[in-house]
Amino acid sequence: MPTAVREPALEAGRSTSDRPASAVRRATGLDLDAFADAHWGRAPLLVRGADAESFRDLLDLDGVDELLSARGLRTPFLRLARNGSVVGSSSFTGPAGVGAEIADQVHDDRVAALFADGTTVVLQALHRLWPPVIDFATRLGAELGHPVQANAYVTPASSRGFSAHYDVHDVFVLQLAGTKHWTVHAPVHADPLRDQPWNDHAGAVAARARDDEPVIDTVLEPGDALYLPRGWLHAATAQGEVSAHLTVGVHVLTRYALVEALTALVAGDPALRASLPPGLDVADPDVLAPHVDDVRDALVTALGRVPAADVARRVRSRVWTGNRPEPVRPVAGAAFADGLAPGDAVRLRTGLGHRIVERGDRVVLELADRNVDLPGSTAPALRAVLDGTTRAVGSLPDMDEADQVVLVRRLLREGVLVPAAPA
Repeated sequence: MPTAVREPALEAGRSTSDRPASAVRRATGLDLDAFADAHWGRAPLLVRGADAESFRDLLDLDGVDELLSARGLRTPFLRLARNGSVVGSSSFTGPAGVGAEIADQVHDDRVAALFADGTTVVLQALHRLWPPVIDFATRLGAELGHPVQANAYVTPASSRGFSAHYDVHDVFVLQLAGTKHWTVHAPVHADPLRDQPWNDHAGAVAARARDDEPVIDTVLEPGDALYLPRGWLHAATAQGEVSAHLTVGVHVLTRYALVEALTALVAGDPALRASLPPGLDVADPDVLAPHVDDVRDALVTALGRVPAADVARRVRSRVWTGNRPEPVRPVAGAAFADGLAPGDAVRLRTGLGHRIVERGDRVVLELADRNVDLPGSTAPALRAVLDGTTRAVGSLPDMDEADQVVLVRRLLREGVLVPAAPA
């Protein structure tokens, strides 16, 4: 069952220190361990925020208007929905005019007319478009260890954008403006995978939403938040004013991802690549059964030989490439690196997946798209500067200042480190 949590106020974007506040706590009112133990992947969580301004720093209605009118949006960064159906993009996009030879730029006047007529606006992939959401999504993904995306849903007064459905990813709903009535029902298909969408169970979804009592039936006000694990049915309707909420989707890595990795890795076993005999009637279960048994036995043996390190190497790429890490500032970053000197502060780029591997007299920094090869003598300093804290050049272990400048400058130029305020 859902748990209602009331905090004096949900945390703002930064804590009292220079370090950002926990994104998980901001969205749930709980620390990561408490949230994981009670709710992650198993039960909804309704969070009442005492402060209506709690999420306005992420996006407000003025920001929505700016995105729609002044940022040159193209599809698929905007989607419109009406009465549960998606509106064709040709009705609100067109040529961009001179100097921009594209044919699918959003036309704000068409969006305005459709919105006035009851159409819901969906701003997609804000984790790539809008700086405050980029920052929040980057931190949330880093804390959870799963890739995230962020969409904003802006609904005219008393309108419903989408009928009851479930998502194949977990979601955090952050109410930004106005109010919205939410109903949440228990799953008809628990823990759906990405290729198991709600319309595969459309009849059961409609029946559950129509006939069963909702688990949650409430109105979200600005500052409220809702967590829904994948598979939980939900529908939302705006009240008597324009309503906006941010949905942060978490593309969870499942146990089935490990199955997929193991299956791919055992393709190296010759016993599992052998041809079936000619003339075999694969439609006859009795004929196929002994071959299935042989493959099953060979599969068990092959799986036992797969190192966990190989599985980790395959699945980590889905997390490391699922989100881009914290943005870097190319011009300012280059100037900082060029002028780097002892005393300058740096830190690991938030959300950057990496692993340090020592190989003889070398140390390799493994990244999502490349490896950075360094002398083995840099290992202590490398581990220190990548430990997530702010470090000053000159304070790293087992390396003189001049060599620290060289190492840190290399990592800045590789996009591994970013400038930081002094600790």
